[in-house]
Amino acid sequence: MEKVRVEDAVGMVLGHDITKIIPNEFKGRAFKKGHIISLQDIPELLNLGKEHIYIMKTDSGTIHENEAALRLAKAGGKIGVSFSEPKEGKVNLIADNPGLLKVNRELLKTINSLDDIMFATSHNNRPVLKGEIVAGTRIIPLVIDEKPIKYIEELCAKENLIEIKPYKKAKVGIVTTGNEVYYGRIKDAFGPVLRNKLEPYGCTIWGQKIVSDSQEQIQVAIKDFMQEGVDIILTTGGMSVDPDDVTPSAIRELGTRIISYGAPVLPGAMFLMGYLGNIPIMGLPGCVMYAKITVFDLILPRVLAGEVINKSDIVELGHGGLCFECKPCRYPNCSFGKGV
Repeated sequence: MEKVRVEDAVGMVLGHDITKIIPNEFKGRAFKKGHIISLQDIPELLNLGKEHIYIMKTDSGTIHENEAALRLAKAGGKIGVSFSEPKEGKVNLIADNPGLLKVNRELLKTINSLDDIMFATSHNNRPVLKGEIVAGTRIIPLVIDEKPIKYIEELCAKENLIEIKPYKKAKVGIVTTGNEVYYGRIKDAFGPVLRNKLEPYGCTIWGQKIVSDSQEQIQVAIKDFMQEGVDIILTTGGMSVDPDDVTPSAIRELGTRIISYGAPVLPGAMFLMGYLGNIPIMGLPGCVMYAKITVFDLILPRVLAGEVINKSDIVELGHGGLCFECKPCRYPNCSFGKGV
């Protein structure tokens, strides 16, 4: 790079972005790479502490930070992701649609182990909205040898680093158990809560069947939903260890493959996850009815994204599985469920 006094740089092309920082007010790009320095720019550059600028003389086989960042972003984000323009050497990866963010953590570790490369992402298995920034990347120096960029492109051609898995707009059947609701002693409160949780994902509540604490009635309701072609079955009530709570045994005796009865998550320890054929069945503990965020909010997006939940998925929830029930709730912008 050639170092040139700002006063002598009029007419020259800026080889890199120049950042402006006003404490507690602004941080951003004041001059963009490629900008032609004018006489009017000199006072502002001096105010930014730039007494010299650098004219790039890029050797063969080396690339500028903006090109490197864009190539890294395109290599890492192929499915459900778009990219910002390079700015101050950085490119953001942006979700094209609502969905489940999947991050290949081992590949991410490999990339960040390389010198002069950084790739920062949000947490794996995070539900994201369209337009949300999910990652950012750049190189550390102003220019870099092209070889590590090519290496990363080759790695990401074999496996995805980042993708947004879209949600399936599922038909959901709800089986509400409990003599107190069945006989009208109290009004069902679970149904409205589940509607509020499911509708933002585009799900359809196919129906809600209210039954007593009877294994036979619970099983008939589940079978009916199976015959009606629902995609997911949720059961509410009867999930504790009291003698009258028969929902888990009713689900199990139907031939359901129980992945886990119990989860290392608070709130949500009495959660049941299983599959009857290919249909996910979730037994929801009472906390789902009154707690803002529970284990259900961690598992539901993954099921709707088409993932088949296994035992290790449940076990891994323990790291980060403690909700602090903050007021106001900031989920998913918090530590809950972020251990995986």
